[in-house]
Amino acid sequence: MRALSNSDFLQLWERGCGMHPIDQALLALGAALPHLSRASLADWPLGRRNAALAELRRRCFGAELRSWVACPQCDERLEFQLDADALAKDGGEEPAPRTVIVRERKFRLPTSRDLAAVVAEPDADRASVRLLERCCESPADGAAWSEADAEEVEEQLALADPLAETRLALRCSACSHEWEESLDLASYLWSEIEARARRTLIDVHTLASAYGWSEEQILALSEPRRAVYLEMVQA
Repeated sequence: MRALSNSDFLQLWERGCGMHPIDQALLALGAALPHLSRASLADWPLGRRNAALAELRRRCFGAELRSWVACPQCDERLEFQLDADALAKDGGEEPAPRTVIVRERKFRLPTSRDLAAVVAEPDADRASVRLLERCCESPADGAAWSEADAEEVEEQLALADPLAETRLALRCSACSHEWEESLDLASYLWSEIEARARRTLIDVHTLASAYGWSEEQILALSEPRRAVYLEMVQA
């Protein structure tokens, strides 16, 4: 996996504007892993995808992930941080194929392709069932999905692929309310890519206005040299 340059960030942002976060994640991984096709990345289990996203984030922006949420009880702002190194463990290793068997039904691990197929479903419970149906590799027997069956399958899939979803246990320092929050690593990384791209465009505009250089010439400058030129322009 390679780190992304400012030119990469600009191209990603331009191509990915308006895309769903699922597609933005695959676009970013495709830029960092150019030897892999987008189709193959779409078939990675979600845990492997998220581990790779964490590794990409670490290479481009550092290991420390900082963010905040509002307490659902009192609206207090709660800041937290995570270690991308911990999330990225095993990110470069292709896991052995894993399946889960529940009540004689065999299930494979969900992928980005599976999420994309159900993301438009407005009913969360129905979306969950549709996802399980896609991942079920056993012949259809016509039996209805009970709530207990669905919960058991989801629990076993989560155990088999723990990085598929990152759940944060949070406690409000103001009112002591405790709750869980899901970290959408794909959206988090894309927000940073977008911020870097916009910041780069501002730098290009500043230096182009001052020196008449083209975007290509400015992006060819090393980070330290460009920073010095910006300091001189802004002095």
